[in-house]
Amino acid sequence: MVDWLRACLAAFQFLTRLPIPVQIDYTERVFQRSSIYYPLVGFVIGLLLMLAGAELSYVLPTMPAAVLLLTIWVILTGGLHLDGLMDTADGILSHRPREQMLEIMKDSRVGAMGVIVCVLHLLLKFSLLYTLLDASQAEGQGSLLVLLAIVPIWSRWFMVAAIRMWPYARPNSGLGSLFRGVNSTHVTVSLIVALLTTTLCICTTNPTSLPSWSIVLSFMTITRLVGGGIAAYISSKLGGLTGDTYGALNELLESVLLLAVIVIIGL
Repeated sequence: MVDWLRACLAAFQFLTRLPIPVQIDYTERVFQRSSIYYPLVGFVIGLLLMLAGAELSYVLPTMPAAVLLLTIWVILTGGLHLDGLMDTADGILSHRPREQMLEIMKDSRVGAMGVIVCVLHLLLKFSLLYTLLDASQAEGQGSLLVLLAIVPIWSRWFMVAAIRMWPYARPNSGLGSLFRGVNSTHVTVSLIVALLTTTLCICTTNPTSLPSWSIVLSFMTITRLVGGGIAAYISSKLGGLTGDTYGALNELLESVLLLAVIVIIGL
């Protein structure tokens, strides 16, 4: 039990900047076990974003509220996944041979393509948050923000699935190599956590005219199909995935799922 609690705390320490005043020895075993808690971490991040969005939209106009909400989102994760997105963009969009792509991704300096992709990505995320907050204010339904809380759950679940489903591109180096022991059991348990937390969100307050089960199924299906397509493309370029690409997958899926939320509230 203590080992699993340590793994849970490790997941929060690794994926967020929430204050966890516990010293943890990050062994390969701890990293592997921590993966099952990734959707739970996403759930907590989502709840914090939902509460922040409700408060900000209450006291501020929609545009500054959306900017500040996006800022909070980045602060909560310390920009960890954005860094992975930029490194991945620099590597993949260099159109170099595989080995050179991997070397570019290891470089601590950010290139032009990384900056361009990051800016475009944040602009898209801002526009989607703006649309969601605007709809929430216009309809007087703060409960619409429940859908925002679900987004980080599934983007982080897919990170676990990707670790298991695609080979690691740097077998003997990189932080991602610590996750090599993640197996089908970890993925299945993390999926159960994702389903339970999503069900808790949507069954507590369903702000749409759609049945709760269809919303849960929509998030799961979109995550699997879109995430699978992106991961397969990246893997075809790099011969596998890396720690940076796990972060990139998380960021890209968050935007895709936010876009899905905008579609859902329009139904």
